[in-house]
Amino acid sequence: MNMKYYVVDAFANNLFEGNPAGVCIMDAWLPDELMQKIAIENNLSETAFAVKVADDGYHIRWFTPGGEIDLCGHATLATAYVLTNYYDKALMRVRFTTLSGDLIVVRDGELYEMDFPNKMPKPHVLTQQMVEALGIVPVEAYLDRDLMFVLESESDVRSLKPDFTKLAALPEGLGVLVTAKGEQYDFVSRCFFPKLNVEEDPVCGSAHCNFIPYWAERLNKQEMTARQVSKRGGTLYCKLAGDRVKISGRAVLYSIADLYVV
Repeated sequence: MNMKYYVVDAFANNLFEGNPAGVCIMDAWLPDELMQKIAIENNLSETAFAVKVADDGYHIRWFTPGGEIDLCGHATLATAYVLTNYYDKALMRVRFTTLSGDLIVVRDGELYEMDFPNKMPKPHVLTQQMVEALGIVPVEAYLDRDLMFVLESESDVRSLKPDFTKLAALPEGLGVLVTAKGEQYDFVSRCFFPKLNVEEDPVCGSAHCNFIPYWAERLNKQEMTARQVSKRGGTLYCKLAGDRVKISGRAVLYSIADLYVV
C-alpha cells in the first residue's frame, strides 16, 4: 500500500521556519503500531494522521517519535493546510475530533485560526531539581499537562541551555515550557519535550493554551502576537476567548512524498 505523506512548515511565513509536521490523510485507520513506526521513521516532532468522518469533519491523531499525544497545534494547522489545499479547496472550516475534544480550524486567506481549550496552568512549587535541569532560577513555576516556567527576560529565554537528561528525569509534566515578556512581541517562548524524544519543539501550538491565558491576565490584553524563539522561530497570533483560545498562523509546503507501507 502506498500513501501520500506531506511535510508542512507550520507557523511559518517562509520555508525552513516554524515547525515541520508530517501529515497523512487516510480513508481508514492504520494499526497504531504502524502509525508509530511512520512517526519514528520520519523523525519530526509530530506526524498527524486524519480520517474523514463528515463533510467538514476529520478525526485526527498525533504521534511523536516517543508516542501518541493528546494535543498538538502545529500539526493540526499543517493538516488543515493540506486538506484545504490538496483535498477540498472549497473547505474554509475544518472540525477535528481529537483526544482533547473537538477542535475547529478556520481558513482566512493565508491564516489558519485554531480554536483550542484554555488551559490556564496552576501555580506549582519550584524545586532544586527543576532549577538544575533548567540551568536558571525561574521567576514562577506552573503545571498543567506540561511544566511552565516564567523567566525574567526574553534574553534569558533565548540563551537558555537546559540539561535535557535532567529535564526528562523531572517527575512532573510531559514537556517543559519557558516564557517571558517580549521586546518586539507580546511574549516569547521555547518548548522542550525530551520525554517524547524531542529535545526542542521549534513551535508548539498546544503550549499556547497555557501561555495565552497567563499573558492575557498579566498584560491585560485579549489579543497578542507571540514569537517562539527557537532556532527556526515562528509567529503565532493569539486571542483569549473565555474558556477557549484562538491561535492563528501561516503554513508553507515543504514536500509531498509516497510512503510504501504494508
